[in-house]
Amino acid sequence: MSTIYDEAIKRLKHENIRITPQRVAILEFLASHDAHPTAEEIYRAIEVHFPGISVATVYNNLRLFTEIGFVKEMNYGDASSRFDFTTEPHYHAICQQCGKIGDFYYPGLEDVEMAASKLTGYQINNHRLEVYGLCPECQAKEEETK
Repeated sequence: MSTIYDEAIKRLKHENIRITPQRVAILEFLASHDAHPTAEEIYRAIEVHFPGISVATVYNNLRLFTEIGFVKEMNYGDASSRFDFTTEPHYHAICQQCGKIGDFYYPGLEDVEMAASKLTGYQINNHRLEVYGLCPECQAKEEETK
């Protein structure tokens, strides 16, 4: 499994949080899928192995992981939240057709934070960057229909 998974397990132990099979299953799913899944998608994937698990259990664990800091919740207005298990600073490319989210790494934009602070007087603590377009799969589908 990945290093981030191992770090998450260590962090749970350090916080004296029980390592339940359900928590392990959620973490394993997040570690093996980089598609920024919703809680519902995670639930559907692991309910086969845990027939008694509820969507609320998945949400509660994701909320816990978010509070501890090794999962990031990504909100996009009305759409369901998606969850990101990558802790390294990165940005997102989002497909406007299918909603797929891809990570990309680019040098930090700390100068944008400084400019925003100077222009607004806000104390800037963080930023996120999202770019929107069509993923390769949706581009291919559009080409097929032409």
